[in-house]
Amino acid sequence: MEVTPTSSWPTLPALPDPATETVIASGLPAELAHAFGGPFHFLLPDAFAANLIAMQDALAEAGVDGFVYYAKKANKAAVFVERAAVGGAGVDVASAAELREALGHGVRGEHLMVTGPAKDPTLLRLAVQHGATVAVDALDELDRVISLALTGRVRPAHVLLRALPATQRHSRFGMDDGELTTALKRCLEAGDSIRMKGFSFHLSGYALQPRADIAARLIDLCLTARLQGLEAGQISLGGGLPVSYTDADSWHTFLETQRPAHYHAGKSFRTGDFYPYHSPTAGSHALAALLATRPQHTDRTLAALVKDAGIQVLLEPGRALLDRAGASVFTVQGVKERDGYRIVTVDGTSLSLSEQWFNSEYLPDPRLIPRAPATASTSTSTSTSTSTSGVFPASVGAATCLESDMLTWRKIAFPHPPRPGDLLLYPNTAGYQMDSNESPFHDLPLPPKVVIDHTDRPRPRWRLDRHFT
Repeated sequence: MEVTPTSSWPTLPALPDPATETVIASGLPAELAHAFGGPFHFLLPDAFAANLIAMQDALAEAGVDGFVYYAKKANKAAVFVERAAVGGAGVDVASAAELREALGHGVRGEHLMVTGPAKDPTLLRLAVQHGATVAVDALDELDRVISLALTGRVRPAHVLLRALPATQRHSRFGMDDGELTTALKRCLEAGDSIRMKGFSFHLSGYALQPRADIAARLIDLCLTARLQGLEAGQISLGGGLPVSYTDADSWHTFLETQRPAHYHAGKSFRTGDFYPYHSPTAGSHALAALLATRPQHTDRTLAALVKDAGIQVLLEPGRALLDRAGASVFTVQGVKERDGYRIVTVDGTSLSLSEQWFNSEYLPDPRLIPRAPATASTSTSTSTSTSTSGVFPASVGAATCLESDMLTWRKIAFPHPPRPGDLLLYPNTAGYQMDSNESPFHDLPLPPKVVIDHTDRPRPRWRLDRHFT
């Protein structure tokens, strides 16, 4: 197969990550692929710790009293929960299993935030027993929490009341104004069995202005609740802090040039369904920008408003804490040619790259790691060229019997032809990609998670993650 000019194929290079480069240079991915006999994820907990410190610093620099909860749903690995506990953060959980695991890995009960709609009775009981804060989503749920607190007679239940955003009235999360009024009344009637600590919200999207606007509304709700005799000293801003996977030029060029011909079988995606893989302000910088945003109808920043009201800001980031905290590695099992491009089959499934769940695609370019340098004597059974000019376009399919099971529909512009035994490394996958949708389909085992320590050494150390379930 002839090579193709580089300019023919849109690319989306991931931002440089020295820790991942160190792992690749060490030769560890090939050893682990051999040891496990299948795909695996490696985790970089130092990146998580650095992201957490940066967010805590952003709160301090803005002069805001704040507390960070790691949204555990973004990755099941135990090591990130452990790092959250060590770093003085809490954990946001939405199931009894997540709550138990957080406790088991060192998170104190009062540092747990319990979210999710219509929570399981066991989850609510454990939350009340351990002093976790419950983001109450509906009036019937509030009634159940009050009943548990009255029955237990050990400690009061801690609750935030979740408000329905005015800009997303279709959302299934939160209570409208009338329901909030009733909820405040019931909290007052419950007396000392309930600590109504404030308000929260669930907002889709990554825009900062709408998040600042509803936060200002929650401040007003806190002031109203205080006048009625309730504590109301906290607001939760949720998650929604963007992550930047690539640079601005690459992202905009990709969006302008990509078209169905660049995908296997002419697959097309709506541009609006792609995650925004570049953001001019991301992570802790986005948090700083959010606190510096002026909500509508005020000339004061959000930081100034919460400080003057004496309110603590709570955050529940997931993806933003996991930026550059891990990658996913697959082994090439076979290569075939199709109409000017290759179809690569790897030893895993698209269930380990969960963006397909959203009818979208994980777009940062995977890294091809050859099993050995190409030579003139390399087998030509796949008609591969050893030329180093141009690119070798290939899509990536899974080792299943499903036409739709593609890790990457896009024809990736690889710098050399993929061969069986080569590795494909998908960068920066710790946030939501690794395990949101994984399944042992075809009786294939779930890819193990490997914790990489001491990436500052020429030879990093590794261990298996200690996830309980």
